Amino acid sequence: MKIGRKEKNDELYKAILQLKDEQECYEFFQDLCTVPELRSMEQRFEVAYLLYRGWIYSEILNRTGASSATISRVSRSLNYGTGAYERLFSRVLPEQKP
Repeated sequence: MKIGRKEKNDELYKAILQLKDEQECYEFFQDLCTVPELRSMEQRFEVAYLLYRGWIYSEILNRTGASSATISRVSRSLNYGTGAYERLFSRVLPEQKP
């Protein structure tokens, strides 16, 4: 399910684009999110990266502690989503393509 764009959402994403470096980004998300929300996003990002690299579910489960439901949801996003994970991985980790 994709979330429709709303004016309020646009302001958040525009604000994120104004962050200047990793430290500002880290501090902003610390203020914006709860610790469990941050850990969940960090875990999903790691799961997506490991799936992108070709890891299998059991390996990802053992490494990250993510539930099989989380791994499956992330896999669906990676395979049938907007392509955002692949774009980001190719920019951030260009030397580590699968």
